[in-house]
Amino acid sequence: MNWIPTSLDPENIHAYLANIQANENNFVCLDNAKYNSNHKKATWEIIAAWGEEEIYSAKEIVSVPKTLQQIWSSKKLRFGYLSYDLKNAFEALNSNNEELYASDLIRFFVPTNALKIENDVVYVSQKEILNKLTLDDSKHQKQHCEEWNPLVDQSSYKEVVKRLKDHIQRGDIFEINYCIPIRAKLNNIQPWQLFLKLKKHSPTPFLSYFQSGDKIVISASPERFIQKNGNQLISQPIKGTIKRAEGEKDEWIKNELKTNAKEKAENVMIVDLVRNDLSKIAKKNSVQVSELYGIYTFPQLHQMISTIACEIDDEVDLYQILKALFPMGSMTGAPKVEALKLIEKYESFQRGIYSGSIGYIDEENNFDFNVVIRSIIHEKGSKHLYFPVGSAITHYANEEQEYEECLLKAKAIVDVLTANEHA
Repeated sequence: MNWIPTSLDPENIHAYLANIQANENNFVCLDNAKYNSNHKKATWEIIAAWGEEEIYSAKEIVSVPKTLQQIWSSKKLRFGYLSYDLKNAFEALNSNNEELYASDLIRFFVPTNALKIENDVVYVSQKEILNKLTLDDSKHQKQHCEEWNPLVDQSSYKEVVKRLKDHIQRGDIFEINYCIPIRAKLNNIQPWQLFLKLKKHSPTPFLSYFQSGDKIVISASPERFIQKNGNQLISQPIKGTIKRAEGEKDEWIKNELKTNAKEKAENVMIVDLVRNDLSKIAKKNSVQVSELYGIYTFPQLHQMISTIACEIDDEVDLYQILKALFPMGSMTGAPKVEALKLIEKYESFQRGIYSGSIGYIDEENNFDFNVVIRSIIHEKGSKHLYFPVGSAITHYANEEQEYEECLLKAKAIVDVLTANEHA
């Protein structure tokens, strides 16, 4: 795209985008919340796109290879999501649990218009966009959260964790990410306003708002799945979580995470898994762990993040990359395929877009994809929202503490939803 600088105030950009979002079927906004660290490197601060020059969608496994090839061959700016259940196209797996909401395995669109903020300057893809960018001055209705509740109670959760620990004890797996769905019922759902409230309450480097078809995903994800820059791939799995504290105690809490043997064991297992996944497509001897046990701070949590990188040949395409790496190790477990089978056996729902990925591919086939966690998933016309949560289960897992960790990860979303009762 030929980006044209404008005089628009970047501080008002979300108000400009509100009317666009409300009138477009396909719309995306990716926001890095101005994070500037090893964990998030992007030239833009916000990028938004809308319209549909082309749409690429795969609903069935049989169409996945062709759809991924079409996406990779496009050479245009593309935005989309990868559903967790895309796993079934790469391994002999299935998804037969309850479907809380329907989603495509893959859904991407090539926008007709785009906007970005870079170095505090707003750029547009064509001048005509400026005529449509009007400030949103509408009065928004109050959004009332009638109820929210995990669809797996604490007793059932603890029983499943005990069974998963039995599998670990037998050597079937070393680690597994076990997730539970949470459902909320709201009146007057206004997704864009929820996104803005979530950004304010929980700014993270992979914030995203994605709507296409009848699905809307609002994500405050802190985690990158995979980034491609030229011939380099990097993956940055998160494993290790601790709740922040007030004042000076917060630094002590941060150090507690850094030195916690259980959290480090969880992290290094997934690092080894990602190293193995990358080695399937990497140039010989190019897989490197560039950061191990990095501690990163977010509004509610400290997280342990490691960075694994490799180089690939020019001939390696999107299908090969995803076949080697998807789904991400941080949301599955080790060994990955066995963990995927046990996830299907013990979880109560189809994950769908949750623990899948949202991101973009640029004109040179560089890309960046997040991990869909700390995210709200909504179907247009429904009063329900879903925001699953999970944690890593290892031999050392305490059932009570793992359940509390799940609720901690849901806290930012719950705070936003319940705060709307008094909006």
